Amino acid sequence: MNPFHELLYRPLFNLLIWLYNVIPGADIGFAIVALTLVVKLALWPLTHASLRSQKALQDLQPKLDALKAEHKDDKEKLAKAMMSLYSTEKVNPLSSCLPILVQIPILIALYSVLSAGLHAESLSSLYGFVHNPGTIDEMFLGFVDLGERNLTLAVLAGIFQYFQTRMLIATRPPKQVQGTPGAKDEEMLASMNQMMLYMMPVMTVVIGASLPGGLTLYWVATNVISIAQQYVVFRHKSKK
Repeated sequence: MNPFHELLYRPLFNLLIWLYNVIPGADIGFAIVALTLVVKLALWPLTHASLRSQKALQDLQPKLDALKAEHKDDKEKLAKAMMSLYSTEKVNPLSSCLPILVQIPILIALYSVLSAGLHAESLSSLYGFVHNPGTIDEMFLGFVDLGERNLTLAVLAGIFQYFQTRMLIATRPPKQVQGTPGAKDEEMLASMNQMMLYMMPVMTVVIGASLPGGLTLYWVATNVISIAQQYVVFRHKSKK
């Protein structure tokens, strides 16, 4: 028995086909969007924790820069001061990474489901209580073939990737550090972020254009839902 197949791929595949069966119109595109929404909601606690941690680290950056300027000649004191600051502010610098690592196997399983799951031969993986539709109509909205590459969906994925990235990263040094000894480092970081802001959408379009439309639609849906989640977390954080 393949644990990955049984614990991740098969449940997600069965959920996709169940959604395909119950959503009116038997449209695999809507089933993919619904599956994306279900998975994102299931992972919401992890996503929420990761986003809050990222935001907290961004808010803490001016204080970290001040410490770097104060202890620029003593790395040991700087490390102790940073750990003390993290403890005082109750911020774990690793907490934004751990939730992402947990999600990686699930994302790989979703990729496998959408890569192979639209073909009739994959229906042998259905549970007994999930109706076998016999075949899967790969058309979305009656005219978008999700079994083929689709440049339009790839461009949409790139556009939403831009807005999602724009919400997460700082492309300018914080006002608090402008004119301080730490400003040079912040300017370099901001420059790298600026490059990432444009490179990631371009890469999304290039990669998305080479994938079947079903996978690219999943990418679009993921980015849209992620933007909504980030808005909720950051808006709530800014009110505090």
